[in-house]
Amino acid sequence: MRLRLLTVAIAALAAFSLTGQEKKEATKKGGILHPEMAVGAGTWDKPMATLGTKSADAWTATTVAAGVDNKPEPGRPMTVVGEVVDFSCYIQLGKHGDKHRACGQKCVANGQPIGLLTKDGSLYMLMPEEHDPRRDGNVDAKASASDHMGHIVEVHGTAASVGGYRAIYVQGLTK
Repeated sequence: MRLRLLTVAIAALAAFSLTGQEKKEATKKGGILHPEMAVGAGTWDKPMATLGTKSADAWTATTVAAGVDNKPEPGRPMTVVGEVVDFSCYIQLGKHGDKHRACGQKCVANGQPIGLLTKDGSLYMLMPEEHDPRRDGNVDAKASASDHMGHIVEVHGTAASVGGYRAIYVQGLTK
């Protein structure tokens, strides 16, 4: 009887461990955290808005001039569709979508970074591209991020990455 009880306990523990491992593996593979949190507006096929202006050049003149030896880090123009999220709450809590809209708007208004969450679960930080106007406070991404928090939008910008961090620098954001 004791051996049978021990065998059942070991089997239950093994099943519990495998279930936890499967969940960890699914998270490692990517995908959107908490997909049950519905988006407020827009779809992957029909984004509700467009942020930024398309450009054939990766960087504006002010960014090139600000680069070390007039050479900014590599970037490439791209267009991405994704959900505007509060970067900090998404990474820390997995929150996004319409139910998180008001919190995300407050976080962004108070200086938390803006994110773009793609259909495959990739997460980019969004920021204005123009270097000197950004530095001097003449462009701001907060208003458009707040307006579209929890919505799926199309973003035109320049993708850049360093050490695992990914960003899209968006041209044409005004204050």
